[in-house]
Amino acid sequence: MSEVRGGKAVYFFLADVRLISRMMAWLGFFYHPFWAVSTALLAAVVRLQMRNRWNPQACAVRLTGKTAIVTGANTGIGKFIALDFARRGARVILACRSEARGTAALNEIREKTGNLDVHLRLVDLSSMGSVRAFAEGILKEEKALHILINNAAVSGLPRNITKDGFEESFATNHLGPFLLTNLLLDLMKSSSPSRIVNVSSVNHKRGKVDFSHFHGENLTYRMDQVYNNTKLHNIICTNELARRLKGTDVTANSVHPGIVMTEVMRHYSLWVRWIFNLIGFFFFKSPEEGAVSTIYCAVAEELEGVTGKYFDSDCSLTLPTPLARDAALAVKDFEFCERLTSKL
Repeated sequence: MSEVRGGKAVYFFLADVRLISRMMAWLGFFYHPFWAVSTALLAAVVRLQMRNRWNPQACAVRLTGKTAIVTGANTGIGKFIALDFARRGARVILACRSEARGTAALNEIREKTGNLDVHLRLVDLSSMGSVRAFAEGILKEEKALHILINNAAVSGLPRNITKDGFEESFATNHLGPFLLTNLLLDLMKSSSPSRIVNVSSVNHKRGKVDFSHFHGENLTYRMDQVYNNTKLHNIICTNELARRLKGTDVTANSVHPGIVMTEVMRHYSLWVRWIFNLIGFFFFKSPEEGAVSTIYCAVAEELEGVTGKYFDSDCSLTLPTPLARDAALAVKDFEFCERLTSKL
């Protein structure tokens, strides 16, 4: 019996050795120089294809005498948008939630551009009270507002209901910016021509419209599904806002910045962030590259008077999903958000 058992043990041992050998052979393929070179070439080709059609450094537009607000300007795309505006001579207001990180961004932008007319104002977009206080301060301090960039957003948050009764991601990504925009509209009208740019995402194509979502009901917290829903609402309401603003010389457009290496993934699990960063190192845009399409919508001379449109990450005009172009739904969505935010 011991010989039989010994024979089986040897058999399974040899089988394991063969399996490990095969696995090592496959791993050896991935470590082969050919694999490394081909991956690098593919990454280079993809990044060349992602290059923007419009180069902000080649754009001579100056913003001297103009005032711009950029939400989420302490990091990522928002910081590079604010940096560009400051270089063009604008008075730039960084709308940030964190005072420490906002101050760091403020000092960096002032140092790099030599523009001291860059200022930090605190706002928590998930709180309608904070949004109203921020807007009240702007209306008291500023005589004009020419550019409003609604950039700040979160993704991957667990389910949480704010003190206002809203799902936190919906409050931060949509209702906060929606209320802020409406509170500043009269100032923008009196400052016209002026532009509103809402940073959305190509992920809106996977979004759904269900008005119970705003209160955290019937939501699926799987990967970026909640984020996708909020980005769809961004475009829908931007289109309706543009319709309402016709004849005022205030334009409103939405834009996809591209798949960008930013901190938007910070609320996801470690392994999701690890995979995202690994792939992103080769194939995704940097925050500076991701800021280009938004800057284009904000300053490009050829977009003067263009409103109610959606721009892709390469600065090209493109069509959002059919649901985002539903005019009747846009009216319903806009009025629903007005009712929600008017009470707070």
